[in-house]
Order: sequence, then C-alpha cells, then structure tokens
Amino acid sequence: MDNDLTQALASAEWLGRHAVPVLAAALVLVLIAVTAFVIGFRRYSPYAAWDRWPRPLLLGVCLALGAGVLVATASLFAEMLEVFDADEEIGQFDVRLTETLARELPPSALRFFGNLTHLGDPLPLTLLVIGVGVLLLVRRRTSLALGWVVACAGAGLLNRVLKHIFERVRPLHEHGFAQADGYSFPSGHTSGSLVVYGMLAYLCLRLLPPRWHLPSVLLASALAFSIGWSRVILQVHWASDVVAGFAFGVAWLTVCIAAIEITRRRARA
Repeated sequence: MDNDLTQALASAEWLGRHAVPVLAAALVLVLIAVTAFVIGFRRYSPYAAWDRWPRPLLLGVCLALGAGVLVATASLFAEMLEVFDADEEIGQFDVRLTETLARELPPSALRFFGNLTHLGDPLPLTLLVIGVGVLLLVRRRTSLALGWVVACAGAGLLNRVLKHIFERVRPLHEHGFAQADGYSFPSGHTSGSLVVYGMLAYLCLRLLPPRWHLPSVLLASALAFSIGWSRVILQVHWASDVVAGFAFGVAWLTVCIAAIEITRRRARA
C-alpha cells in the first residue's frame, strides 16, 4: 500500500471517529467565510460599475462566468468517474469513512441528522418551491417567479440525469434512521438544498430590507451545508457524492442567478 493511500485511509478513520465536532467546526468556518463575503460584497459592490458596462460586454462576462463554472464542474465529475472503483484512492477513502461512521457514531447523532436531513427531502422542497412561486406571482414578481421555478426544478431534473449517467451504487445503511434508494452520485439532497435555499437567500436579498440580508444568507448556508453532510453521517451517500452535489449546486445556482440578473438589467435598461 503506497504512502498516499495509507494517509488517505488514516484521514478517513480519524474523520469517522470525530465526525460531529469536525462538522461543527467546518460549519462555523463556512459561516465566517459567508459573513466576510456578504460584508465585503456590500462594501465593494460591483453593481454600480456593472451599470456602466456596455450590455453586450456584461452579457459576455456573465456567460463566460457561468460556462467556466459548468466546465469546471464537468471536469470534476469526469475525474470522479475514474476513481469510483473501490481499488482507487477516493473509492477506498469513501468506503473507510463510511465503515468508520457506521462503527463509531452513537444513535443520538444518527437520530439528530436523520431528522435534519428531511429538510432536504423532495416533498418539503417541492412544497417550498410551489409556495414561494405562488407568493411571487401574487406580488406580481413574474420574472422572479419564473427564474425561481426554473432554477429549482432544473436542478432536480439535471440531478436525475446525472444519476443515470454515473449509476453509482449507494453504501449500505442498515441503522434505520434514514432510508434512500436509487443511484448515489451526485447527492440530490445536497444539490437540491443548495439550489433551493440558495435561491431563497437570493430572493431575500432582492426583496427584503437590508437588515435581513446577512441572516438570510447565513441560514441558507447553514441549511445547505448541514443537509449535505448529513447524508454522509447517515451513510446513505459516499463523501464524494456530497462533494459532487455541492459542486453541481454551486454551478447551477451561479448560472441561474447570473441569467436572472442579466434579464433584469436588460429589462430595466
């Protein structure tokens, strides 16, 4: 066994034994980073400069950004396709981490994450999408309602397509605190939660007073992050499934928000 693989397996063992405190620390770091980004974006907002750009140039920049994110995500998926085999380093890391979690986690932790993960189930997310869409239509925010539905529904449809392309089998999970079927890669709970709650935070930024902006983004970030990693804690997804779900969710969310902003600015002009 080579040195890199030995270190990867040792890391998986350590993460499995300390999963809950590591996840809590990572969540704190994510929220700090998000807070810094929101404050910095407020202070150095590029919107004023963007309004002075020629519209074709602005369109090109946004399209290039979206295409770049999608290409980077596609490249990540292509690399992962080559290492799903259990003989490869990432495959063995996934297996060792899942085995350690199954052995080390107490029932109380599994019960907590089993309840938390339901916030990313298809039914609650679908009801949220319908409710927010109706509310936007009632408030005559037709373009936002269309963008909201396309972004959220498109993420779900694309995730299904990707699952059938990769056809990765899920890890075994017999603890009874969560059930999941179908293919594993990428994690639909992760990408769906990131897109739906991320889009909801975007709507809050657009429609609510400034005092609600930071809390909205922080809550969305905490939900998406926690729901995504709950799938690993519950052993219904491999860790690489969740990483891929985050990558796909960020890519799709970036493209959708860029498209909505381009449409809005062109209409206003």
